[in-house]
Amino acid sequence: MSRISDFTGKSAVENIKEALRRARDVEDYHALLSLTEERALERAELVDKGEISGRLAGVPFVVKDNFLAFGAPTTAAAKMLENFEAPLQAMAVEKLEAEGAICIGKANLDAFAHGGSTENSAFGPTKNAADKTRVAGGSSGGSAVVTALDVVPFALGTDTGGSIRQPASFNGVVGVKPTYGAVSRYGVVAMASSTDTIGCFATNADDANLVMEIMAGRDDKDMTTLPDFWQHQPEFTKKKIGLVKQCMTDDVDAAVRQKTLDYAAKLKRLGYDVEEVDLSMMQHSLAMYYIIVPAEISSNLARYDGVRYGHRATEVKTLAELYGRSRNEGFTTENKRRIMIGSFVLSSGFFDAYYMQAQKARTLLINEFKQLFAEYDALLMPVAPTPAFKLGENTNDPIKMYLADIMTVPASLAGLPAISVPAGTSDEGLPIGVQLIGDRQSDSNLLKLASEVEAA
Repeated sequence: MSRISDFTGKSAVENIKEALRRARDVEDYHALLSLTEERALERAELVDKGEISGRLAGVPFVVKDNFLAFGAPTTAAAKMLENFEAPLQAMAVEKLEAEGAICIGKANLDAFAHGGSTENSAFGPTKNAADKTRVAGGSSGGSAVVTALDVVPFALGTDTGGSIRQPASFNGVVGVKPTYGAVSRYGVVAMASSTDTIGCFATNADDANLVMEIMAGRDDKDMTTLPDFWQHQPEFTKKKIGLVKQCMTDDVDAAVRQKTLDYAAKLKRLGYDVEEVDLSMMQHSLAMYYIIVPAEISSNLARYDGVRYGHRATEVKTLAELYGRSRNEGFTTENKRRIMIGSFVLSSGFFDAYYMQAQKARTLLINEFKQLFAEYDALLMPVAPTPAFKLGENTNDPIKMYLADIMTVPASLAGLPAISVPAGTSDEGLPIGVQLIGDRQSDSNLLKLASEVEAA
């Protein structure tokens, strides 16, 4: 797989032409919704002329299509935004372009990032990079696949409850969910505002670290962002890793458990003590997540009403009909399901019984993590209970689909950095990833740890 260093110091125009060629060669995976060819080549010419420079000069990348970016419509893979032209660019994209990186296209996703397989896209599913009969994972499936297929050395995604880590695991690449607030969410279509994070996919931990360092930092346009901490993190000193026992039960695929144990053995060889730890609140995390997140989704999607922007129903006679038909036509089944759940838990009579109880439980989970990080540098666990499942296998069973998130949502609810790193393949040749979770603002240390394992 290519690294960022493979592209630096070369003709930017040639880099971009080659990336566009590779993108067209793998069209049957349906990983990309659009190419930004004209704008990409214009920027490449400026790089070659020396008018644009930086640490990523001439390096191609792809954005998940819920990032506002110039060159093609920003659709969020939803009919609601099918023809939406971005009036500005996401801050993360702006920072990468300031370092000379060049966006060549926009990747497929579950519509509005609602899903764990990229089968909820209004424009069709993305296929797994290792097996076209299986899902790419989601919601950032397209970004994971273009990275795994070597179209680009890195791609951007969003992670609300595992949407970067799970597809990274399913496709055998590195996926980074940073500390909540590490990277500005300005210019990214909102899903759930208290857990949305901006991260990336890469073929190795060092490249991921560089991309995240460039994107991280304070942004006045997003008041949840933290001051830049990327280069100012105390080193791991405890030399202890906690293996979460709740993720190593017989309910988890045998190959996934074994690859996690193999990764633990590698950490031991590097001088780390690996001990089994108890994360008891994890058993309640999925219930918390699917109360809190749909509540925020229902609020964030209220803005799509057919009036200001987005899909607008035709031949309507009343304002109520305009709202109703525009939203019915513009949203997928999964979008509607989450809006309904969210509206229910926020409604009078249920707000205290469900939403407030979930938030209290979330605090207990956060405190449990704090206790563990007082003793351990990081936690180790699988990313998902199984390798990539078959296309269509879970589409008619939303509960089964939601259960695939059980190992990724705890870190999201607690706002912690978590990375998915390749750990091998199953007997069927399907990629399997493991997850490293750290305390807040230990992101770079996690990636350095992953890099140590890669090197070993």
